[in-house]
Amino acid sequence: MSSKISRVIKRSGAIVPFNQERIANAIYRAVVATGGRDKEKAGELADQVVKILNDKFNAESIPHIEDVQDIVEKVLIEKGHAKVAKEYILYRDEASKRREVEARDYSNLNENIPWAKVWRNLDWAVSHNLHTVDALNQRIAIGEFSHIVHESENLYEDDVSLAAELIIERLDSLRMVMISGPSSSGKTTTTIKLEQKLVKKGYKFKALNVDHYFFDLELHPKDEFGDYDFETPQALDLQLINEHLSELSKGKEVVIPSYDFKSGKRTLNVTPFKLENDELLLIDSLHGLYPDFSMDIPIDKKFKLYLEPLLQMKGEDGEYIKWTDLRLIRRMLRDSVHRAYNPQQTLEHWHYVRSSEMRNIIPYCSSADFIISSGMPYELPLYSHRLLNNFAEWEKKYKGDPLKADAYERSSRLHRVLKSVTPVADDSSVPLSSVLREFIGGSNLDYS
Repeated sequence: MSSKISRVIKRSGAIVPFNQERIANAIYRAVVATGGRDKEKAGELADQVVKILNDKFNAESIPHIEDVQDIVEKVLIEKGHAKVAKEYILYRDEASKRREVEARDYSNLNENIPWAKVWRNLDWAVSHNLHTVDALNQRIAIGEFSHIVHESENLYEDDVSLAAELIIERLDSLRMVMISGPSSSGKTTTTIKLEQKLVKKGYKFKALNVDHYFFDLELHPKDEFGDYDFETPQALDLQLINEHLSELSKGKEVVIPSYDFKSGKRTLNVTPFKLENDELLLIDSLHGLYPDFSMDIPIDKKFKLYLEPLLQMKGEDGEYIKWTDLRLIRRMLRDSVHRAYNPQQTLEHWHYVRSSEMRNIIPYCSSADFIISSGMPYELPLYSHRLLNNFAEWEKKYKGDPLKADAYERSSRLHRVLKSVTPVADDSSVPLSSVLREFIGGSNLDYS
């Protein structure tokens, strides 16, 4: 159904083009969250929303986004989709709370932040004179970049070693280890390193590739750009994952599916898979801590690790460098090399990635058995050399564009940070097995 409405007012006050497909996508995401996969019905409901908008507003009117969302709720409830309406309302409420949290001063404690780990990393940063950009620059100026690399890598390796020790202590009952964390936190490298450390001690492992549990691409929800959303846990067949993990934990054989990314199709019952009595299952997944992922697995049978680059360094403005900014740059570099994905596209999509992880990943970090920090103080000088000019260009490009307000805010912030850091072009002192090599390239680890 065509809409008479051509523009809407965002919460920021900006006026942007009206897009009916975004309504259908938002409804379908709520449908998926309740276990449904009916895209056609989501489209029909979006048509109902547009019909009411056409009746309520004339062609010259510019409704507020809240008006549109109120009508979506009304349609869902009146058409008998109470569960979907509840999920839509819940998502809307959570988005509102996230905006409030982001607007508050950090003096208010955020329960999603692992404070004990943060204090430990801050103490380390202060003792190594790496707690401010100015201190970092001073050490680089006297030729200590390679020392900074060495100290940073040791901190990370100590975390991985401690995680291995904690796992060994629980081997009597343990059946699986889940390595989770938001995008570009270093899960893949950490999984490899953890396995290496435990294999040296005589333990055996099998890895489960959770990608094979994706639903067919056509059943995926889409983000607001119309791209398929692989970040949401509902893109995975959580029920089947949970069933298979439950069977594997009991020593039974399962037949895992196979997912073809080229065709976007999944084939069920392809590969027999069994966990022997002397083997541990290793799972590297964004959503390893998500409750529905392993809800039927007893606590004593699973060890949950959480990854985040918990860098503790203040910029020239007195504000701490944001962890999400480090991960954004990491993903830019990795995607440009390994996925032929333009860094600008990564920037434009990052607010959607961030929204999903704030809802589906980060709130569960407190349930982890151990947290590993993958943040490296020496990242910033390398990034300054690689991307400073890009962020300067993006800041100019997105300024004043209401549809790219988030991209402008992030590029502006990172431009300020990177131009204050002494750039370093030579990364030869970074170990070939470093977690950072997962993103800047040159790793000697096998990621296949």
